[in-house]
Amino acid sequence: MDFLLECIGFPPDHDLAKLAELVRRVGERAPWRGPEGQHFRLRLGAGLELRADRDGDDAPWSVLPYFQSERRLRLAIESVCGLPDSRYDALVWGWANPPLEGAARASREAYAISAVLTDARRIPRDLVRGHVLAVSLAGFALDVEAVGDDPRLLRADREARPFDDGGWMRPLGGEDDPGGTVELALRVRSVECVRNPLTGAEVSMLEVSTPGRPLMLFASPWQLDSDGLPAPRPGSVVRGVFVLTGRIAGGLRSVTERVGEDFG
Repeated sequence: MDFLLECIGFPPDHDLAKLAELVRRVGERAPWRGPEGQHFRLRLGAGLELRADRDGDDAPWSVLPYFQSERRLRLAIESVCGLPDSRYDALVWGWANPPLEGAARASREAYAISAVLTDARRIPRDLVRGHVLAVSLAGFALDVEAVGDDPRLLRADREARPFDDGGWMRPLGGEDDPGGTVELALRVRSVECVRNPLTGAEVSMLEVSTPGRPLMLFASPWQLDSDGLPAPRPGSVVRGVFVLTGRIAGGLRSVTERVGEDFG
């Protein structure tokens, strides 16, 4: 999915081999990944990162975008499974904004979600269904179907429950769907533009409205231009398919608590 790099300002013809080499040469080890020398990150500023990974000495390098969000979303876990081509990632399904412990009824803000967590090594094997994690997530566009002000863009299919403001999101789970993908139609709250320091291209960081807390999305300006779609702006609706990636930000016992030792 090299084209996801377009979402953070790398043009379609960018030399990926040189990019992977750059991340390995000047980057740092990516946290909670695999063996040393096979997982790197390069911080680009404003929370944006490049991730370079390979699964074994003979495997090719992959380079993907990442956003280090400081926002936390409560997620009640329904299932966790590994990804066959990325052993240090985990595909999670669950419910965002579950009711607080002791609440008399279900949360009006709860909705189904699927995401890829890049720190799978932190997830204990005995994690039970319904356990609530705090996660930090961001979405990168696989395909943007529409952008505009027409409220009909928010029209949901039968499998999605609309949010209070009309937006919606639903996980995808077909055999041909990459892990952690969701289909969504959400309204843009704000747009922050930053420069990719390696290419000089402008990156649009879209804050979109979701129940509880907003979510950050990124879309390829090259895809939007090719499909004749306008650049998202505050108030417009973005509809499409996104992959959600992120990390665990809370909700797990410390290593010391789990194993009963002090590692200093």
